[in-house]
Amino acid sequence: MKKLLLLCASCWLMLLQACGQTTDKAYALMLKGLYSNSIPTIKPNELQAILSSDEKRTLLLDTRQPEEYGVSHIAGAQFVGYDSFEVEQLKGVAKDTPVILYCSVGYRSEKIGDKLQEAGFTNVRHLYGGIFEWVNQGLPVYNQKEKTNKIHAFSKSWGVWLQKGEKVYGTE
Repeated sequence: MKKLLLLCASCWLMLLQACGQTTDKAYALMLKGLYSNSIPTIKPNELQAILSSDEKRTLLLDTRQPEEYGVSHIAGAQFVGYDSFEVEQLKGVAKDTPVILYCSVGYRSEKIGDKLQEAGFTNVRHLYGGIFEWVNQGLPVYNQKEKTNKIHAFSKSWGVWLQKGEKVYGTE
C-alpha cells in the first residue's frame, strides 16, 4: 500500500511539475507516502510557538546537508547532518529533552528520529513538511548573518514543493 501511495505521489509530482504548480493536497499526499509515522510530527505554527516562548529546553536539529543549512535554516537550529549523523553528537543531552528535527520535507529527519528513539530519547518529533512547509507558511529562515528569502530546494524535482522564497540549487 505504501509503495502504491508513493508511486501515485510520484506521478502526481511529475504532472504538477509539468504544469509548474503544486497544491497543499498534493504535498500532503506526497508526505503521506514518504513518512513511516514512526516519529510524531509537529506543525510549523506549533514549532513557531515553542521557539517564540521562553522555553529554551527544546533542541532543534537540522538534518540536511551542510550546503542546505548554509543557504538558510530555522533560527536556533543546530546542524547535525544526515549522512554524517551519529547519536554521539548528542552526548550529554538528557534523554527526555524535547528534540525537534527537520530536513527539506521530513523524510531524513524522521530517519534520524528513529535513530534517536532507538538510542533511548523519549521526546522526539519532526517538523511536518520540513523546512519547505515552514517557508510555505511564511515563517522566517536565516543564513549565517541575517534573515533571508533563500531556501535550498535540494533538487529541481523536489523544488516544485517549495511555493515561497527564492529557490537555490547547489552551494552559494
